[in-house]
Formats: sequence, structure tokens, C-alpha cells
Amino acid sequence: MEIITSDRLKSTIKYLRALFIIGLILSIFLMLFFIGILSYAKTKGAPPLAVPQTTLFYASDGSIIGESHRGEKRYWVPLTDIAPAVIDATISIEDRNFFLHNGFDYKRIVAAALADIKAMAKVQGASTITQQYARNLFLEHEKTWNRKITEALYTVRLEMNYSKKEILEGYLNTIYYGHGAYGIEAASNFYFGKSAKDLTLSEASMLAGIPKGPSRYSPFINKEKAKSRQLDILQSMVTNGYISKRKADEVYNTKLSFITSDDVERNYVAPYFQDIVKKVLQSQTNIEDRVIEMGGLRVYTTLDPKLQKIAEEQMSKVINPESNIQLGFIAMNQYTGEVKALIGGRNYEDSPFNRVTQAQRQPGSTFKPFLYYAALENGFTPSTELRSEVTTFRYDEGNSQYTPQNYNNYYANDQITLAQALALSDNVYAVKTHVFIGENDLVNTAKKLGISSKLVNVPSLALGTSSVKVIDMVNAYSIIANGGKKVEPIFIKKVVDHKGDTIYEAKSENQQILDPNLAFVTTHMMTGIFDEKLNDYTRVTGQTINDKLTRQYAGKTGSTQTDSWMIGFSPQLTAGIWTGYDRDEKITLTAEKLYTKQIWANFMEEAHKGLNVLAFKPPDGVKGVYVNPDNGKLATESCPVSRLTYYVKGTEPTEYCTDHLDNQITIEEEEQPLEDKNKDKGWFKRIFDWF
Repeated sequence: MEIITSDRLKSTIKYLRALFIIGLILSIFLMLFFIGILSYAKTKGAPPLAVPQTTLFYASDGSIIGESHRGEKRYWVPLTDIAPAVIDATISIEDRNFFLHNGFDYKRIVAAALADIKAMAKVQGASTITQQYARNLFLEHEKTWNRKITEALYTVRLEMNYSKKEILEGYLNTIYYGHGAYGIEAASNFYFGKSAKDLTLSEASMLAGIPKGPSRYSPFINKEKAKSRQLDILQSMVTNGYISKRKADEVYNTKLSFITSDDVERNYVAPYFQDIVKKVLQSQTNIEDRVIEMGGLRVYTTLDPKLQKIAEEQMSKVINPESNIQLGFIAMNQYTGEVKALIGGRNYEDSPFNRVTQAQRQPGSTFKPFLYYAALENGFTPSTELRSEVTTFRYDEGNSQYTPQNYNNYYANDQITLAQALALSDNVYAVKTHVFIGENDLVNTAKKLGISSKLVNVPSLALGTSSVKVIDMVNAYSIIANGGKKVEPIFIKKVVDHKGDTIYEAKSENQQILDPNLAFVTTHMMTGIFDEKLNDYTRVTGQTINDKLTRQYAGKTGSTQTDSWMIGFSPQLTAGIWTGYDRDEKITLTAEKLYTKQIWANFMEEAHKGLNVLAFKPPDGVKGVYVNPDNGKLATESCPVSRLTYYVKGTEPTEYCTDHLDNQITIEEEEQPLEDKNKDKGWFKRIFDWF
């Protein structure tokens, strides 16, 4: 018996030794495995926390005007900009030991496994917040071993390289809340129309319950299940010591005000403007399309929401809603080129075709300021006279002829000055000037000012017969307005990536491309369309809106049978508008012919409210003198009308007007006091007059 016992003991010891060795080997392998995992995690380093994020477009005042996404709204906000109630509710229901574990909650794993075995089904989850965040970063949710292993490795890497607060911030910014809203900021905006930092406990507890099953617990899909899930959240917060039972009951019974599609107007701020911004991002910044769509960019645009609203309101106010006429409008800062407001059409949803940047239409007489600037370069002055009468011009070596007509076939049949010709929009004067200075000069000047369209070099070009873009015309006026410095339309100030680094910033041009003195003389002549002192055989073209204007503006109207234009500027802002029909229908209604002037005047007046009233400041190289508008000569006391007119120094008139000398004697006699008149009479005549 003793021998048998001894043999059994030896055998037991042998097995125990084997088990120990096996256990030791397994422990070593297990330890090496964990060391390997940790080494791998350390070698791989921190996984990128960036996930696809919605690109946001900001107006100049910092407000969001739009976004770029593919049906998934993703915004990233720092943890400090998330309401504490959201954080407490989320941790309480999803991972109450979040700040204690290293990425895996082993007690929950064991408890979940036992619950699943007992129920013979998947009834309880054990994923921590870190694991869920790792899953969101990996962006694949197939139930495969490869995905689970990768998720575990991501979890280790996250815990080793980031703080708990960084992980929690990432989780709250990437978790799915249903209806295309990823992250708490997107969810807060979608459900409640507010930022995540402003959420109440009642709202936070509702949102915290949605990620478990957005298709089941969204209040927009099933209110009963959503409320039941909210109750679970609040009870967990009571259990985990975040709130009292009384507070939970109070919060649960609070009525929530959700934002629905019926309550909220979709944010379509300046849709035509936004389209241009997206094209500029692609063409000028070299940023990939994929990054533009979902790179979490912050695009800071030049749009002024106040001016955009004014423009849209005036369009709706002035244009008959029953009319099919279309519109293109743009307002710019002439010193920087920044586009402040833009309307590409009456209704973006009906027609996204942008009539400011895509359409080409005949500018009519709005082309004349380019002609008259070129004329000034060729020795003309505001006092240069030409005869306004029916005239036929021959060109193309005499093989073609052209007879321009004035509006309503009115002609002075006399000499008029350049200043008058611009104010009255005399077509004969314009074509004569064009032919006199050489037809290439107008083309060259227009191209210098940024007109990109093809210009047909014929006499009628002086009257704007070649089609151009609205944006090019308004930009050209901006160059004249700023004293001749080159500017180009700017829509984007800067672009910031998801890390906060500036990856693109616009630069303004400062190149002087026009003579500043001639640019000012042109500007001042353009104020004449609003000055009734220049009325002659017809009225100045801006007279119909004079009663609306309270400050100094310069501008020019233009019209063809199918197009109506008004472009002008103050010392602070340039704006231009075109109206017409897309299919080149004739504008026959008198009311429709007046739309451009009315919208322009109303917009400019509203846009300048609260701004200082400024006049155009003459440069040192010009001199202002008072002239008789009818002949451009220096005005005398006998002239019934005189107007301050600017000239480049040395070109101002030196001859005084003598047309009204006889009138002066008559006036002096009429104004002479009775006793002075009687002194010139004999005593007999004075007595006779007394009788």
C-alpha cells in the first residue's frame, strides 16, 4: 500500500509539475502577447482622431451660411463646448467606469457573457466608450473577427496615446444620432436647433439614449420608445449619483420642443454665392474634392448677410411675382474685391444657373465709362464738344455702315460736352468718340479692366453690343471706383483645416492699372447721371430715382431691347444689376424697364444706413472748377446754371462762357433798386412817372 501511495504521489507531482510548466509557458506567451500588443500600439503611435467632418461655410460676421456633406452632417466641437449634462448622461448610460478602466471593462465583459449564455442570445453589450470610439474611427461595422481585432488594437492605441478627455471628446463628436447627424453638435442642431453647449438636462438625456439604436430611439421615429429610453438614462444617472430621484422625475416630465421640417426653414443662405465658393475651392486652392466635401474645413467667405438680405428683399419687393423676368445682382467692396452680396437668379431651386457668372448679355450704355476713360487718355476732357445729330458711320473699308440711334430718336442737333453725353447717354457722341480715338483703344481698356468676353471691334461696340458677364462689369466699375487699382472678385478670405491650421488665404491686388487722376475724372462724370443740371435735349438717365438717393453716387444705366442694367458705386460700395429674360425676350413693359434702377437705388440706400456720408475724394492731380454744363466753359455770374467739374490739372478750361452776357444786363436792370434807377432819369421824367 505504501508503494502504491508513493507512486500516486510521484505521479501527482509529475502532473502538477507539467501543469506548472505549461502554465508558466502560457503565462510567458500571454505576457509576451500583451507586451507585443503594447509594443505594436506604441510603435504604431496615436491613431488619427480625425474622421470625415462636414465642411462649413461662414459669412463675414462669423455666422454659418452653409455646409458641404454627402448626407452626413459631422461637426467637431471641443469638450468645453459640450453641455456637462450631455457628458454625465452619456457616461452614466454607456460606460460608468470610463475614467477608471484602461479601455476594457472586464467585469462588464464577464457579466455580459454570463447574461448572453443564460439567455442563449445577445442581450447585453460590454463595449466601453473607448471601444465604441475605436469602432467609429475604423468606420467599418461588419461583425468579423478582423474588425473586432482591429477595434481592440485601436482601443489600446487610443488609451496609450490620448487622455480620457480627448477620447471622450472624440466619441461625442463621432457617435451616430440618426437622420444623418454624426456627433453631438450635429444632433443638437438637428433635433433642437441649438448648439451642444446650450442643451438642457432634459434634452441631453433624450439625445444620450439615441445612439443605442437611432432607428428605434429617435423621437422623430418613435416617441414612446424615445421617452422610455430617456427614463433609462435618468434612472442610471440617479443610480450613479449624478442627479437625485426628484430631479429625474422633474426632467422626465419636462416637455421637449423639437425642431421639425415644418418648423425650420432650410438654411439656403445665398445659394448662388455658395456654388461659386465651392468652385473657387476647387479651382484656386488645390484642395482635393474629397477634403472639400468631408474634410471638416472651415471656409470663411466674404458674404455680408445683412447686404445679402437687403438685396433679396429688394428683388422680391420690386419685381412683380407674376413676371418671368430674371435677375443677376452683385455687390463688391471696390478696394479689396470682396463680394458682399450676390443673387444669380430669382429662384435657385427652379434654376441654379448663375446669371452673374455664367450668363453673357449685352451691357448697352454701361460700357460707355470704359470708352470715355479711353477718350480722356487720348486728350478729351469733360468739356470736349461733339455734335449730337443723326450720323452714319462707314467701316470695314467702307463696305459696311452703321447709323446709331438715341433713345426715342431725340438728338441735340447741336454741340454737347462729354460730361453731358455720358449723363444723357447720347449714342451718337459715343460712336463718334470711339471712331475718333481708334477702335482698338476701347477693346484694350475693357480688357485692362478685366472684361473676359470676346469683344467685336466695330463702331457699335461703343454702345455695348458685345455680350459680357455681370461679374466682369461690376468688377471693372470697382477698379474705376477705387482709383484704378486692380482688383478681382474675392469670395473666400481663408480656409482652415480641421486642425485649425490656415491652408489658404486670399491676397488682394494692389497694381495700379489706370491713371488715378483720369479714373477720378471718369468717376465724377459718372455722378452726372443723377445731376439735373446736365439736363438738355433729354433728361439725365438717373433722374427717375433721384428722389430716392440721399448721398453721392456715380453710375451708369444701360439698356437694349432684351437687357436692362444699372451699375454704380459710392465711396464705400459698388453694386450692379442686370434684368432680362433667359430666352432673349424683349422687355416691353415700362415697369420692367425700371426694375434695375429701383432695385439698385433701394439697395444702395439701405446698405449705407448707419454709414458716414462721404463724397468722392479728388486726388492731388485734378482740379475742380465751375463750368457752364451746356458748353463746358468756365461759368460766370451770368450763367443760369453752373456745375463743379473736375479736370486733370492743366486741362481745365480757360475760356469763360459768354453765352449769357445779354441776360446778365437784363438781370442787373431788373434787380436794381427803384431809387437807383430814378437817378438816371431827368427831373421831368421822374415827375411824369409819378403821375
